[in-house]
Amino acid sequence: MALTYLIFALVALIAAGFVVGPVVLRGAPRGRWLLAGAGVLFVLGVGGAVYFDLGQPALATRTLAGDKDESLNALIGRLAAAVRKHPADPRGWALLGQSYLTAHDPQEAANAFARSIDAAGAMGQRYPELYSAYGEALTESTAGAVTPDAEAAFTTALQLDPKDKASRYFLGLANAARGNAPVALQLWKSLLADTPPNAPLHADLVDRIAQLTARGGGGAPDIGAMVAGLAERLKTNPNDPQGWQRLIRAYAVLGDKAKARAALGDARHAMAGRPDMLSALDAEKTSLGL
Repeated sequence: MALTYLIFALVALIAAGFVVGPVVLRGAPRGRWLLAGAGVLFVLGVGGAVYFDLGQPALATRTLAGDKDESLNALIGRLAAAVRKHPADPRGWALLGQSYLTAHDPQEAANAFARSIDAAGAMGQRYPELYSAYGEALTESTAGAVTPDAEAAFTTALQLDPKDKASRYFLGLANAARGNAPVALQLWKSLLADTPPNAPLHADLVDRIAQLTARGGGGAPDIGAMVAGLAERLKTNPNDPQGWQRLIRAYAVLGDKAKARAALGDARHAMAGRPDMLSALDAEKTSLGL
């Protein structure tokens, strides 16, 4: 049954791509992704309801995957074959790239996004989303290292869309790695201003900005304010296991074991339905002597 849902998701993704593709590739910059999202929801909602109410998922499984090969890679292989029949369509390559990322194959994803960029370029179009996705795939393929090719892709994406979030984040990493703190800080601070306080990225950016500022002689970060900000964020977004662990450790490092124990209790309440996290919190309690 799990494979059935996977097949439906992949087919729905392809269908959605062909429904919203013209909107994404030809629509106005501000409205195209909103319209595209509506199109995707329509395809997934209506298609899913009709298919699973009236269709025969098991038959679809046998038809698509055959009797011997029912793997995700086989399904992606069929998608790749279909895309290569229409190599001039950037939508198909982009969908293939996303599929490879789902299958944890970032190098093939990067190759597919590169083909999508080339196909769009042949149409006289350049889309920041494609360059950003290409850069992310390249970065994932090198275990997080922002290579020159990835940096070039992010730079192009940022030139086309100064608000592109992934480009600002990864270009910040690249500049921080080469010691160019002012540029990294500028990128990260602008991204922080556009990131909701309860988003996981917000806490990551706060940490990176503080560390880079301290390293660059810009003054030591206000640790107390950072811990207070993390505690406040967890009140509105308690479903953050790593955030709770960071908060507990921070209180312990500051020598405030009472607050550390209180945070531990709040974390256990927030993670009540997560046995794995409760075990991790117990281990944290023991290691910190709480």
